[in-house]
Amino acid sequence: MKIFEPKLISSLKGYTAKQLTSDIVAGIIVAIIALPLSIALAIASGVNPENGLITAIVAGFVIALLGGSRVNISGPTAAFATIVAGIAATSGFGGLVIATLMAGVILILMGLLKFGALIKYIPHTITTGFTSGIALTIVIGQIKDFMGIDFKGASPIEAPEKLLCVFENITTVNWWSLLVGAIGLLILIVWPKISKKIPGSLIAVVVGTALVKLLQLDGEGFGVATIGSSFGTLSASFSFPNFAGVDFEMIMALLPSAFTIAILAAIESLLSCVVSDGMIKDRHNSNTELIAQGAGNICSALLGGIPATGAIARTAANVKNGGRSPIAGIVHALVLLLIFLVLMPYAAWIPMPIIAAILFMVAYNMCEWRGFVKICKTAPKSDILVLVVTFALTVIFDLVVAIAVGLILAVVLFMKRMGDVTHIRAWNDEEFLASHDHTKLKDIPDRTAVFEIEGPMFFASADKFSELPLKDDVRVMILRMRDVPALDASGMKNLFAIFDVCREKNIILLLSHANEQPFRVMNKAGFVEAVGREHFLPNIDEALVYAERIVNEEAVKE
Repeated sequence: MKIFEPKLISSLKGYTAKQLTSDIVAGIIVAIIALPLSIALAIASGVNPENGLITAIVAGFVIALLGGSRVNISGPTAAFATIVAGIAATSGFGGLVIATLMAGVILILMGLLKFGALIKYIPHTITTGFTSGIALTIVIGQIKDFMGIDFKGASPIEAPEKLLCVFENITTVNWWSLLVGAIGLLILIVWPKISKKIPGSLIAVVVGTALVKLLQLDGEGFGVATIGSSFGTLSASFSFPNFAGVDFEMIMALLPSAFTIAILAAIESLLSCVVSDGMIKDRHNSNTELIAQGAGNICSALLGGIPATGAIARTAANVKNGGRSPIAGIVHALVLLLIFLVLMPYAAWIPMPIIAAILFMVAYNMCEWRGFVKICKTAPKSDILVLVVTFALTVIFDLVVAIAVGLILAVVLFMKRMGDVTHIRAWNDEEFLASHDHTKLKDIPDRTAVFEIEGPMFFASADKFSELPLKDDVRVMILRMRDVPALDASGMKNLFAIFDVCREKNIILLLSHANEQPFRVMNKAGFVEAVGREHFLPNIDEALVYAERIVNEEAVKE
């Protein structure tokens, strides 16, 4: 599979007018779904509504054009809301542009270096933890607008601070805002049971806006906030970043956030590709997709957008409505562009409680609470610890801290787990005999010791090989290594230590059934030559025969 091979090229082979019609219809439907979501996610990210639409237009077009999936739809997603809001609050929109540009470059490098397949090694507990954490932070962040609470000039950034402000100002609830939000939430819950062809979010926006305008609930005496009253006049134009204040210190400060954006974009886009592959029986090119995601994020940042990635819900809607090629994604972007240029001023009428209700549903759909509960009930304690820590750090601090600590914790616990399952036992050891059917063990020749090594030999298991129980009359030691899948430098050091002990005691060391990776490491370290290639036997049977021959030869000499 080539590193860069856009699916658009292969999709156009044998392309028919019928499929074009299906792609256009799917693209229009997805655009209708993406319209309110893009605005809502921009607001949740702490930027202006038009920035969300610009992202869906620019990134959606570029990624569909260059991507490695036939049907992936890209744009702003809830996964970015927390980190984008944090960057925008601390470094401004200019800082967010720099972080997004760097993330785009990182994604392109990940694709060129064929890192597409490595994303699967990020533990499920970490992705579930930060996804659930993001969902909770979105809910906390939207309580203010849903209930019309007045924070009295306070501008909290972190979720705990926002929650504290809610409790401190709970007496300022605007009941009209709460009513509008509740109506919107009810529509979002009930509408999918009535019709799945028109998205409930669009119906909620239309009904909520009409209700506020007709009853003049946004006027004095009612005070229901709208996008216009919160963000001012909306501009239907692209904006170009100003790099005048950018310096090396700023770049280094934003680098961790850029890596987090890149990792999130890679995880979510490739997960979306995997889901869509199963729906259309196709196979995406992960490295091409990463390069396209990088290009899309760079273009989005340069034209006034925010970070983008593959959106699973919008991709699924694309497939269900007949989309089968990147043309659908391109149409989705062009339809949004038309809406952006013609109808953007009217978006100022949308009530903020309706936006909050939409984001509540987004948070609910992404929270994976069932998976969270299942892990807590069924997984090992170490996995539960990683899950809870990642979740808590996402809510209390931010994604940069959560992912970094979660990965470190997962790696440390994994190494401990691997170290715990590594053992070296003598065949005549009572514990070993109890765990094996000793009747099936081979007869051990006189003056021979057989040790079975189980598990990887690496630094976390180094203490397991410090001392081996050897009788004084032993002349041959056999290390059976069929259950050793991997060997590192620390394991190699332990093998040399065992060999040194054998030489001191005039014991011949034999190794049985060394697997490919351990043998390669031993050969490179010079251990094979030191021990003697003839002392490496393919299986335990030949090793035992060899040991018996050595013992008999020594007996004759004596």
